[in-house]
Amino acid sequence: MKSNIGCWFEIPVENMDRAVKFYETVFNFKINVQNFGELLMGWFPLAEDKNAPNTGGSLIYNPTYYKPGTNGTLIYLASQTNDVSDELGRVEAAGGKVIVSKKIISEEIGYMGAFIDSEGNRIAVHSTI
Repeated sequence: MKSNIGCWFEIPVENMDRAVKFYETVFNFKINVQNFGELLMGWFPLAEDKNAPNTGGSLIYNPTYYKPGTNGTLIYLASQTNDVSDELGRVEAAGGKVIVSKKIISEEIGYMGAFIDSEGNRIAVHSTI
């Protein structure tokens, strides 16, 4: 393969303002919201290094096509401090619920944790320590 299979993700939301506040609080970064008529997108910031291995994505509001939920695809977001304990420690104060505390996946892969966000989505977070 010439590149990783993942290239973009969208996390459905019911309330963009609430979701933006949640993710900005948990991950300690700013989200840029763009209005496209019936579609609102809250873009996660991209790494300054254009060769960074992770992919971009957004929060998305469009009640016709997007519904938050816990039974669909599980997205792993990268810890901004490389320790999932930091993000997991901010989830409940931001209006979410931790459902998997920090645990090791393997020595080679690192650690993960998971939470339900303010919109009802199941999201995981990953770090190497």
